[in-house]
Amino acid sequence: MPSHHPLPFDPIDRAAQLWQDRIGPAATMAAVTNIMRVQQILQSSVDAALRPHGLTFARYEALVLLVFSRQGSLPMNMMGQRLQLHPTSVTNIVDRLQADHLVERNGHPTDRRTTVVTITEAGRQRQKTATVALTDIDFGLIGLNDDETAQLTVLLTKVRRSAGDFS
Repeated sequence: MPSHHPLPFDPIDRAAQLWQDRIGPAATMAAVTNIMRVQQILQSSVDAALRPHGLTFARYEALVLLVFSRQGSLPMNMMGQRLQLHPTSVTNIVDRLQADHLVERNGHPTDRRTTVVTITEAGRQRQKTATVALTDIDFGLIGLNDDETAQLTVLLTKVRRSAGDFS
């Protein structure tokens, strides 16, 4: 989502030129700064698409995870692992989804220490309509063709793997 008053120059490119002149090689700084700015743009676009559906991206991801599960339910600890979130964050997400009647929380049938989250029919419907809203805007990722999007995914996955995000 562009700002209301776009600058007549690229401020990240300008910063990279100054960095190069005053500090040293600027390629990594420029790449990271671009990623951070793109993240802000994507977040703004995704938030705007999900807001009418009463969802945040974290809650949307939780609904999608449950839809993708075999039985529409998962233990909360597994949700945290798959979403790569701290247990407290998962609890907050599930609390909000449950308050909106999009999921139900029940005890595990054989392990009293485990809580299972199950998506409701209302949750499935909300996930479907929110998915249409997100795909209609290509999740906010604009300006790239299909090959460039695939290349970007490969490059970012490489960074995540190198950082130990997954093996």
